[in-house]
Amino acid sequence: MDTLVNALNTILIHEERRKKECIICPASNLVGRVLRLIQSKGYIGEIEFINDGRMGKFRVQLFGRINDCKAVKPRYSVKVKNIEKYEKRFLPSRDMGTLIMSTPNGVMTHVDAKEQNVGGRVLAYVF
Repeated sequence: MDTLVNALNTILIHEERRKKECIICPASNLVGRVLRLIQSKGYIGEIEFINDGRMGKFRVQLFGRINDCKAVKPRYSVKVKNIEKYEKRFLPSRDMGTLIMSTPNGVMTHVDAKEQNVGGRVLAYVF
């Protein structure tokens, strides 16, 4: 079971049904970092961690701005010079959407990875 795939599918299903919020469980550090990146780009609203004594849950406020968000499987290893190739593959146009990458400097967007000149693995995309 991949928690990132589960979280992004839950968000996408609730967005399509025009819900105001969704509950993502189980919670993990990776899912939390990805959600904070999506939040910083303005696709989702407030994120609240709920400690239920087990793995925990995230309550996510939805705005209805997400057209598509999916995890990338297999997680491709990408060098800095090849990031643009994956932008073309997963995003609809040049300035629309965000690739989320796991790098040695932490989880970040493809734009930040280019600026810091660091490669990594493609985790997900959202637009």
